[in-house]
Amino acid sequence: MLLAVTGCKKDSKDPKAEVKPKSGLTVGLVTDIGGRGDQSFNDSALRGLEVWAAGSTYKGGSYEPMPAAARDALIPDELKSRITPIALKPIVVQSKVQEDYQPNLQLVVDQGAGLIIGVGFALENAVEAVAKQNPDSKFLLIDSPILDAKGAPQALKNVRTVVFKEHEGSFLVGALAGLVANEKVGFVGGMEIPLIKKFEAGFRAGVKTTNPKAQVLVQYTGSFDNVQHGKQAAADLVAKNAEVIFHAAGSDGTGVIQAVKEAKDGGKNVFVIGVDSDQSHLAPQAVLTSMVKRVDLAVWQAIKDLEAGTFSAGDGVMGLKEGGVTFAPVTLDFPGKAEALAKVKALEAAIVAGTLVVPSNEKDLEGFAPPAN
Repeated sequence: MLLAVTGCKKDSKDPKAEVKPKSGLTVGLVTDIGGRGDQSFNDSALRGLEVWAAGSTYKGGSYEPMPAAARDALIPDELKSRITPIALKPIVVQSKVQEDYQPNLQLVVDQGAGLIIGVGFALENAVEAVAKQNPDSKFLLIDSPILDAKGAPQALKNVRTVVFKEHEGSFLVGALAGLVANEKVGFVGGMEIPLIKKFEAGFRAGVKTTNPKAQVLVQYTGSFDNVQHGKQAAADLVAKNAEVIFHAAGSDGTGVIQAVKEAKDGGKNVFVIGVDSDQSHLAPQAVLTSMVKRVDLAVWQAIKDLEAGTFSAGDGVMGLKEGGVTFAPVTLDFPGKAEALAKVKALEAAIVAGTLVVPSNEKDLEGFAPPAN
């Protein structure tokens, strides 16, 4: 009933690549190299397309209708009344290397998709090129604006971009980490780039607000698609007695979670905080919470606008106030849990109200003065 094309860098002469949907709305999505199954960023985008919008599940190279109850369980309570299914046919193309991005996007255009979604800042140049070559096609770019040669945002009439205030969500989980830990917390980033430094800055500010004496230990893996790198980085932090470790490392983060789970199983009193999606299912006794980044919502909203005929280009920003970031339910117990969550919720309200401004980079972090308790 629903058609998907998966793989990477497919030849336009491939018979599968020439199959076009017979009718109805078609939406295509190109992953970054993290791909399907990263349990984080790409899977969040896929959830917005495949589950929330199409109401389908991907198995063995094809789509099957998803029972309504199963779909409903994957939509957060606060969004259940808003997220309605949309009749569409998904096309998903997975990228294995960066050189795949542009041909994969063009492949989706050639499939006749009404909307082409590029998932990740790394697709920015490819989306720009393909959008300019196909001015009648509509695009959604997640996690980056389109930049000119000088690095300044530029508008394209057929491209919507969405970025997130990751530092705001990271601040909240940092505040929680500071309340749970006594002396040390850890942060594992992927590539040391401005986007991931936003996570670090927000997390540090949160810890500083609730536990100014705590030491924040930091490691970067240098990648987003190497589980072993993440596992080693987290193991090093565990060995240095980090009590809570937050990761913003893509697929490397599954290795971070594995390392913390193994340490906890071995008797260590340590927790891990996931990212982008609720990652508690990966290690229910070790994942304290996750900094959830609503890529799924951004994807679903763009598709809904396309269906309604109201899709528009432009740059969007989603923070706590816009429902773009949040933190997952905290199901594990720890001393003072109720009081800790109340403090975090109060800080969240202050950010939404604009009375607390979270630093998004190292320079702003240096001048950050935590609010009085």
